Amino acid sequence: MSLAHLGFGPDHAAAFEPYAGDGLMPGRVAVEHRGALVLYGPEGETWADVPGRLRHRAESSADLPAVGDWVAYRPIDGPGRATIAAVLPRRTAFVRKTAGFEAVGQVVAANIDVVLCISSIVDDLNEHRLERYLTLAWESGAEPVCVLTKADLSPDADAAAALVAGVTFGVPVHVVSAVTGEGVDALAALLGSGRTAALVGSSGVGKSTLVNRLHGSERQATAEVRDDGRGRHTTTRRELVRLASGGCLIDTPGMRELTLWEAQEGLGQAFEDVEELAQQCRFSDCVHRTEPGCAVRAAIADGTLSAGRLESFRHLERELRYLETRHDARARAEQGKHWRAISKQQRERTRQKRR
Repeated sequence: MSLAHLGFGPDHAAAFEPYAGDGLMPGRVAVEHRGALVLYGPEGETWADVPGRLRHRAESSADLPAVGDWVAYRPIDGPGRATIAAVLPRRTAFVRKTAGFEAVGQVVAANIDVVLCISSIVDDLNEHRLERYLTLAWESGAEPVCVLTKADLSPDADAAAALVAGVTFGVPVHVVSAVTGEGVDALAALLGSGRTAALVGSSGVGKSTLVNRLHGSERQATAEVRDDGRGRHTTTRRELVRLASGGCLIDTPGMRELTLWEAQEGLGQAFEDVEELAQQCRFSDCVHRTEPGCAVRAAIADGTLSAGRLESFRHLERELRYLETRHDARARAEQGKHWRAISKQQRERTRQKRR
């Protein structure tokens, strides 16, 4: 199995160099199970465990191996089994906040070159949801691409593409049909040898069907579209799929909830139009409400910027501020827990000395 086809480049080789002389091998995380990981590497597929030492060193679950990560692993107990010694630094990563109250990031896909933000033309097309996906895609460090699926079921796919163009601002928009093959070749051109794309989107938008079309076989499980045109949820895990072209795809389960995670830079790139207007405001601290000389409100008044676009920006900005507050509170709590543990150890040592 060629490491170069899997995306192993000079940066990864340099990061792996300290481990090369210790009997370790490089591998890429392909599938994440509860108890173990499947790696792709020089020996083919390998089942690998994450040792307690690695889990203990991780500050959060986001530091543990995720699908797309490159790792240094040690073969054990014969062929096909290994233990992971280290996770190599990530070039890029699509990260969202985990579901629930706890402020923790979840790595959806690591070391990706392209993020394919998938929406169905039929029933999933939502501009505000797409803005959210694009914000995290920009933050990932990879190249965002908008993909509108099920073109064969739409009476006016061009109108749908024109609609999302109002929020993509330079991000390529591809209209595709995995059934007829329309637009698929253009996507395949993004996935040359060694390149990796992650597919992200809601349940039933056709991600797995698109993976099968690009792979050239029924690689992923799919389900028939319902009578109302909506897709059915089929993918239950994140998985790296190798293509004959030498590229890779990371298929992901549909996301019912996509909460931002440390995406201030990505927000600025996704809302570049709002940011550029804000720089033209008379006051640098303008909040675009009642201040005189506000270029943002002027653009809304003359129709060059929609009020909904500004409201979306404000909503995501508030979400990031709230998340940052929660994150800081969690960090303070973890630090307090750490020092309490040290204090408890010191008291225990003092008691032992007195005995």
